Order: sequence, then structure tokens, then C-alpha cells
Amino acid sequence: MFLVVFGMTGEVINFGCRLNAFESDAMAKLMDDDNMIIINSCAVTSEASRQVRQTIRKIRRERPTARIVLTGCGADIETAEYNAMAEVDSVLLNGSKFHPQLAMTDGVVGQMARDHGAIHHGPVTRQAHARAHLEVQNGCNHSCTFCIIPSGRGSARSVPPRQVVDNVRKLVALGHGEVVLTGVDLTSYGEDIGPQMRLGHLVASILEDVPELRRLRLSSIDAIELDDLLFQLVTEEPRIMPHLHLSLQSGDNMILKRMKRRHQRDEAINLCQKLKTARPGMALGADLIAGFPTETEEMFANTLALVDECALDLLHVFPFSPRHGTPAAKMPQLHGNVVKQRAARLRELASQRSRLFHEGLVGGAGHGIVEKDGEARLENFARVAFEGNAPRGSIVKLAITEAAQDHVEGILL
Repeated sequence: MFLVVFGMTGEVINFGCRLNAFESDAMAKLMDDDNMIIINSCAVTSEASRQVRQTIRKIRRERPTARIVLTGCGADIETAEYNAMAEVDSVLLNGSKFHPQLAMTDGVVGQMARDHGAIHHGPVTRQAHARAHLEVQNGCNHSCTFCIIPSGRGSARSVPPRQVVDNVRKLVALGHGEVVLTGVDLTSYGEDIGPQMRLGHLVASILEDVPELRRLRLSSIDAIELDDLLFQLVTEEPRIMPHLHLSLQSGDNMILKRMKRRHQRDEAINLCQKLKTARPGMALGADLIAGFPTETEEMFANTLALVDECALDLLHVFPFSPRHGTPAAKMPQLHGNVVKQRAARLRELASQRSRLFHEGLVGGAGHGIVEKDGEARLENFARVAFEGNAPRGSIVKLAITEAAQDHVEGILL
């Protein structure tokens, strides 16, 4: 799955996370060659890399004279592999992705993200999406055994809080009614700044200093890093959207240990119960991996049970895919069919939870930010299809009338 972002000249094809999407939008505004196509790659799994390579070959067949530039995490993690592809003209290392002019030189150019200190991107401009994404953190200091991303993003580092506040203010002035804070390890925000700066402090500053901001949302967070102030704000502040996406990955303690995650299943369950008790109606999403090496049927059953015990609403299910260079790739692997079957079972449960979540909204009402004609996103992240006209980016009140598998139907009020 990828997204094409068109600049004034050229285009960026984005793979992967919300942070990549933010960076692709920024890169598109910096391009000055209408024959250049930048691939902002994802390398989180071997499958992600396969899809990137497949797309590159397809583009070369369809656009034989285009200049194809590969950047993103794949540029740092699989530099030699992409540089060896005949279809790729230039590999722009991840630390220099906001300098696309460097990619006019063939071969490997720029600086790796792991060697890159401060976070730099282009000027704050109106984004292609109604909900503006804003990078406030990059990199990761953890060493989850399945994850290669620290090799592509470098160590954790934070955008200074004053700069974040100023950027939020600019996005609101440009017409964005909702801002989504993004990062590789968002809840580690501030650790490199000092002991008195955590994500909760940043959020409090944004809410206080940008009163004109109507909606603030957090992207994926690590449950174990939710600080006390952030918990209070998320559960009490109406301008923070009642929706969190948690990086849980498994519901079995032994698998969590082998993943080198820093929480146990009881901690995840307790947090989810506390969140939903403190703010009724809050929607919870989560990332879960099916078929991690050494996972038994009993261990997998613990993950299935976690979904109900945490009352999760919206799941991202990943069949385990060994990534070369990670410790998990050297562990005893499950048969591919077992991984696929477990992923299918987990996705079936995810579908049941999603339908239950959407059915629970029928008969109520909410405010949605209009993302495109006839489609809006509620406070709890539910997608609403509605009839009628409303400007893109506006926030409208909607009555929820019907539920479908992955969205609800509504009418304008």
C-alpha cells in the first residue's frame, strides 16, 4: 500500500508509517525537477521491502525516462541492494531526504539518519491531508528483536518544544483543524532534552499556547511510556481526541520478553481498562504480531484473549516477517502456513471488534473532520460516510445512523 504525493514539480511515492507520510509531504514541496520520482521507502519488514522493489520496477517500465530516487529507511538499511538496482538512479540516504537536489547525482548520496543529529524538514506549509501530521520526534533507543528501524532512523531525538508549538500554530493558521503528533517512538519525546520534558509537558504547552487549535491527536505510542501528565490530559482534555493506538505486539509474556518489549500483558490490560474507565467512549487501537518465532498455540491464544481483555477496537495485524539483521530473524521460525493462519484468525477477531465498535456508535452523534467529499473522521477515529456537502477540512456535526464493517454511515446535523 502506498500513497502518491504530487509536488509543484515531480512526485513522491510514500510507503510505511505516518512519519513517512509527513516527510513525503514535506519533500514534495522541495522538489524542483518534474521528471523526478522519489520513493520514500519502508523497511520495517521484508515484505515492505519487496513491495518497494516491485513498485520501482513497475515505475521504470511505465516511465522509462523518469529519474527514480530511493530514500527512506530502506536507503540506510539496504543501501547496497537498492544502489545495485538498474532501475534506481540515486539512493538518497535518510538523513538527507530534505535535500532532494543531492539526488541529481547518480549512486549513493547524502547522510545516514543514524549520523544525523537535529531533525530538519522543510518550511511548515499547508498539507495535502485535512488532518495535519507533525513530526515532533525521530529515532529510537530501544532494541526490540524484530525491529530494524533504529538502523534506519538513528537514536531518539526530539524537536524543541518551542519549535513544535510554533509549527502547530502555523498549521492552524493555514487552515488545519486537527494536528496529529508523530514520531518513531513518540512517547520517548523529551528524554534527550531533560528530565522535566516529557510528551505530557509538550502536549500541555501546545494546548495552552495554541488555544485556536480545535483538535489534537497522538499517533502510535508505547503503552509503558505513558507519563502521568499525559494520561491526565488524554482522559480529561476534550481537545485531545479520545483515540490512542498502542504498540502492544503480543499478549503473551514469554513472547514479549523474546521481543524485548518493556511491558507485560497485565500492564497492557490495566492501562486499557484505566483509559476506558477514565474516559468512556475512548477508542483503542493496537499493533499485534502473529506468528513470532517460538510462539506456541497457547501463546497465540494469550494474544487473542488480550484483544477482548483490553477491549481493543481497531487492530493492525502483522504476520511475522523475518527482517535480516535483527535478532528475531535468527530465532527458530514458524512454518509460513502457521503464520498466515494465525494472522487470519487474529484479523477475523479484529473484524469482529471493529464491527462491535462501529455498531456501538449508531444512534449517537459526533463531530467529524471532513477528509474528502462525503467522508469524515470522528473524534474517536471512526470513519463516517455521509451525504451532503461540507468543505474539506471543516469540522461538522454528524448523526450516526448505520454501521458497516470498517465505517459508519451518518447524516449532517
